[in-house]
Order: sequence, then structure tokens, then C-alpha cells
Amino acid sequence: MAAPSMGGVSLPRGNGQTVRLPRGASLTDLAEKIGAQPAALVTALFHLGEMVTATQSVNDETLQLLGAEIDWDIQVVSPEDEDRELLETFDLTFGDEGDQEDWEARPPVVTVMGHVDHGKTKLLDAIRNTNVVAREAGGITQHIGAYQITSELEGEDRPITFIDTPGHESFTAMRARGAKVTDIVVLVVAADDGVMPQTVEALNHAQAADVPIVVAVNKIDKEGANPAKIRQQLTEYGLVAEEYGGDTMFVDVSATTRQGIDDLLAAILLTADASLDLRANTEQDPQGVVIEGKLDKGRGPVATVLVQRGTLRTGDSIVAGDAYGRVRSLLDEYGNKLKEALPARPVQVVGLTSVPRAGDTFLVVEEDRVARQIADRRQARIRNAQNAQMRKRISLEDLDAALRENRQLNLIIKGDNSGTVEALEEALMKIEVSDDVSLRVIHRGVGSITKSDIDLALADDVIVLGFNVRAEGQATELANREGIDVRYYSVIYQAIEEIEAALKGMLKPEYEEVGLGTAEVREVFRVPRIGNVAGSIVRSGTITRNSKARLVRDGVVVADNLAVESLRRFKDDVTEVREGYECGIGLGSFNDIKVEDVIETFEMREKPRE
Repeated sequence: MAAPSMGGVSLPRGNGQTVRLPRGASLTDLAEKIGAQPAALVTALFHLGEMVTATQSVNDETLQLLGAEIDWDIQVVSPEDEDRELLETFDLTFGDEGDQEDWEARPPVVTVMGHVDHGKTKLLDAIRNTNVVAREAGGITQHIGAYQITSELEGEDRPITFIDTPGHESFTAMRARGAKVTDIVVLVVAADDGVMPQTVEALNHAQAADVPIVVAVNKIDKEGANPAKIRQQLTEYGLVAEEYGGDTMFVDVSATTRQGIDDLLAAILLTADASLDLRANTEQDPQGVVIEGKLDKGRGPVATVLVQRGTLRTGDSIVAGDAYGRVRSLLDEYGNKLKEALPARPVQVVGLTSVPRAGDTFLVVEEDRVARQIADRRQARIRNAQNAQMRKRISLEDLDAALRENRQLNLIIKGDNSGTVEALEEALMKIEVSDDVSLRVIHRGVGSITKSDIDLALADDVIVLGFNVRAEGQATELANREGIDVRYYSVIYQAIEEIEAALKGMLKPEYEEVGLGTAEVREVFRVPRIGNVAGSIVRSGTITRNSKARLVRDGVVVADNLAVESLRRFKDDVTEVREGYECGIGLGSFNDIKVEDVIETFEMREKPRE
């Protein structure tokens, strides 16, 4: 039943009915669901103070505001639910199937977490005898890596999969994803430093994921190391060591001297055996999660994936997030080719059409056609959600100001892998400077900066950020010729600081009033062709010619926006008169000056940005 809405617009009332919409849906999408005209919804939102076109992606809050007005319960479907519904349309599910009795034992997946510079990467170096930390800019891990090693327990070789998550605070989202795919968390705490903010943050992620925790007390070989203090500090966060009567295993290690490494691996396997039943179905269609993605010059898009169930093989048709393709080859962490990857095995997949994002789910389907259709729909969903997120809400009151002045910094972000690009974008979007300026990422991608990126940057005032990547030959030439600002970074701190400085530079200057001096009027002189001149004595500061002034009478401002147009000492024109001296002050055409008035002079100075 249609009922009049705001401004005489006729809209079908929902009477509390529920309508489900994907994130980033437009008013046209809503109109199709409820049988309304898109123009009517545009008008209704206009009366609610929102300027939105019919085909524009709308954020969740605006959709629900409109729904409340027209009596529809609008539910914005989460990406996970939408993905589940998408797979159901292809008769696919993401999850375990089959009789658990036929499942096979699988290795534990271990995530290493902890505060920056507490030795996580060096500890993994000691475990897998590689030297990743030497390749990290500033010694900071800036992307996720996954590796599998073999350890011996009770005479049996047992594989363990490790995921190295970054320790820098701006990689919180990636660290959270690490906790979601993991079975056991190794919390690394430096014995000479103690529990730090990111230690607590990592611990919160692990506890939220409801996974067992093994604490590695690192750097016990350093002077000032106090492992007992670490045990005591973590007791406050619910981690009680076994030697104190708790159920958390603490292992003292040194990544430098390799002391305690075997004990740590044994503790991981014992915790897995005691707390977890790690088995997986190896027969169903392979499924899992993308750990990281990058663009390799020789191989093209390469995704590091963690198989969670099923067996991934060469030749499988795979869809990972909005990327799809046929598996051309499977590589282990050392670049060796594999025929297949069982559950809990991290493996590099070559053959995708594009680079998937860290945290995307992957699954194998029967036909390439189905993989392409799923990828296309996911891509459209991601694009709509991003458009809705980027859109800045503009009220009718702010519309004129927004049209007059659009202070926006546009960015293109290119990086060496998808997880880093996403984390950098998230960190930059959190920069808060002022409501007067905004930051917009118009494009992000993996791989070197190409000519098409520079062409896109030419369309508007865009800064191109390259994170651990460089511009190609033609791109460099074009950027130099057209004056496009291309900046290269290898450490995320620098990128955040420079973009924040750029945003502050876009702000209108802020000025503050700085008092210069005050003078008391003792006598008023009438001067032909000039007007009244105040015979005054300077009470404080300095009176300067051409400075701004105001006249105060009995504590009340009589006139503002005046200027000291003439300043004299006896018969001489002067530029300034200091405290304690007498002078004649002319305020231009303003003549309402009386004895005992106070003339205040000041200047407006630009305030430095904090």
C-alpha cells in the first residue's frame, strides 16, 4: 500500500517488513526490492538532509535512516553472509562436509604474535634457518609469510605450519586475520622489555579467536632479562604458567643462540595434542584462505594460500576472492614445485588472473566458467562496498560550502603484496586532521607503478604511493613530463607521516590574535583634513603604525577593525612607540574618540599545525 511520505512523495510502506541489501547498494537496488520509483527515494532522502543520486552506492547508516522513515527494516548483509548466499546459488558451500571418522590428522597452524622488535621474525629465522629479518625494511615485518617445518616429538616427525604476522600497530587487521586461521598462538615477549601495548593487543586477538596460547619468552641471553617478571605480568591477563598451577606453557628461548627452540616446538605439539583434535577432510573440494598475494615479474599473480580442507592440486579451477584461474603450479616456501597440498599446508599458487587480497577465502570449483562468475560477482560487491565507504556524507546545510571548496587528497597506492596495500590504506584512512579535508584512495593494486596508473593520476590531483615497488620506464617518463607526484616508501611510518603532513598543508591557515600594545587616551585633538587624533600614553607593549586596532570604552568594545593609520611623537612621524611614552594616534576616518578610551593594537598570526 502506497502512502505519502515526506514532501508529498508517494512510497510503499513496509509496515516493518524486512528487506536485505548488500553493502554499498544504491537507491535503485532498494527501489527494485520494495517496488518503488528510485526518484521517489532520492526525494525522500533529500528531505532527510542527504544528497544521494539513484545509482550512487549508499552507506549502511543512510540506508537504515531511509528505511526507518518509510517503515522498512533494511538489513545490510555482511560480506560473509553475502558470499555464503552467492556460493549457495552455485550449489557450493564453504565449510566441512562428510563423516568426521574418515578425516585425517593435520599439522597445527601456528601464528607468531607480539610487540614490535621483540624478536618474532628472528625466532622464526632460528626455527626455519632462513634470514627473513635482513630483508625487512627497518627490521619490521611488513607482510604475512607462511612456512612449514618438521619437528621431532617422541621419535616421530611432526610438521608444523607457521604464520608470521607483522608487529607494527597499523597491521592490526592482518594480525587479526592471522588469529582467525590459526590453531595455536605463540606470543613472543622480550625478557628484557616486558609486556607492551602490542603484546596486549596480540593477546586480545588470540583470546577473541579462542585458541590456545604458548608464550615464548625471548632474549633470555640479554643482560637484564627477567623471565619470571614476564610470567607475573601475563598472569594479570589470564595467562598463568604451568609452574604456577595454570595451563599455559611458557618457554624461555633465545633466537640468537637458538636456546630453547626445540623446547618451544615440543610445547606447540604438546599443546596441540592436549587441547585440539586437528583433523581435516582431504577428499572434499579444496578450500582455504589467502595469506598474502603479490605480483611476480616472471610468474604473474602469485597467492600464498593456506589449505584448510580438501587437497589442492595442479590443474584445479580456483577462485580466490575476486581473482580466479586454473592452478598452473604449486610452490612451497622455497620455490620447489609440489604436486598437491594437503590441509594446513601453505603453498604458493600460480595461475590466477589477478592478485587476491590477504584474508580472502578460496575454493575449487568444477569449471572455469563458474570460477569466473563467482569472481565477477565478488568484484562487483567489493567495488560497491568501497564506493559506499569512500563517499563522504554531505548534509544540505553543508552543501554550499562543499561545492565552494573541495579540499581532498587523492591517492593511488601500489605495493608489493595485497596485505601490505590493504594495511597501508587502512592506516592512512585513520589519519584525522580536520573535517575540512578528506583523503580518498581512488585506486589500489599490487605490482609496479604502470603507465595506466599515471594516466589515472592525470585525471585529477593525485599522489601515487609506491610501497616496496618502483615505476616502470614509460610510467616514470610520463610522471616526470606531466609533473605527477610519485613517492616511494619501504617503511610504513614514513608514508603515514608524509601523507599526514600533506593533509595538514591542504588546510586553510588558522590565525590567532596576538596583542601588541595598549594606549590610554589623555586628550583628543582636532586636526584639519585628518580628523580626530588621540593624544595617548602607551600603557603596555608597543603601538605600531599600520597595526590593527580596536577602541574600548568603559570595558566595552566601541569599534573594531580599525587601523593605526598615523603615529606621531610630537611633530615627527614614527613607526612605533613603546610603553611609558606619549604619542598621537590617528585611527583613519574613525573620529568617535573620547578621553579615557583605551586603544588596543594587535596582529593576526598564522597558527602552526600540531
